Amino acid sequence: MTEKLNINQWAEEDRPREKMERLGAHALSDAELLAILVGSGSVKEDAVSLMKHILADCNNNLNSLGKMTIRQLCQYNGVGPAKAITILAACELGKRRQMEKAEERPDLGTATKIYNHMHPLLQDQDVEEFWLLLMNQNFRLIKKVRISHGGITETAVDIRVIMREAVLANSTIMAVCHNHPSGNLRPSQSDNDLTSQLQKACQLMRIHFTDHVIVTDGAYFSYRESGRI
Repeated sequence: MTEKLNINQWAEEDRPREKMERLGAHALSDAELLAILVGSGSVKEDAVSLMKHILADCNNNLNSLGKMTIRQLCQYNGVGPAKAITILAACELGKRRQMEKAEERPDLGTATKIYNHMHPLLQDQDVEEFWLLLMNQNFRLIKKVRISHGGITETAVDIRVIMREAVLANSTIMAVCHNHPSGNLRPSQSDNDLTSQLQKACQLMRIHFTDHVIVTDGAYFSYRESGRI
């Protein structure tokens, strides 16, 4: 009789965690995803085989799996209350996700839209904050990141940090935004220099640099609208 191999004895490309890290969750079977959650199987079978066994008894239907009770799941060798609860919690999360609406990503395709989105965050700040706005090709916000929180008149910004964030987010469009607590909308020389450096960095990385918006309480300055980008 062939001795059962533990998952950590499998070839690395076949292990569920490593496979997910390399290829993404979509590349894994239901049994492999569930095996990641339960972590281990039994003396007789590894976690993937155990989950295949349980799924087979549910006609390979996740809805049927979610209808099982903790007691029913605990009848399988290698499944205790903790694993059973983990499995049912995952099924419940899947059901709740299906009921949720997809999150609406804000459209930041114009300076006015950037201002309206950022003004509530910046209007009460008494020091400068510099924010990075990362977007997809439809100008929909992927994420916004506060890059720095500085002094009354300026804040230090590292171009390398900005570009790293953009690459990690798979962003194709970028805008930046900062506030002038003084209420003066006129860009400083350091604002101009930073904008120029960002343009060059984005050209090198093939990311569209759409705007640098300066926010005050009630108004904004846009490098794009001023023809300076």
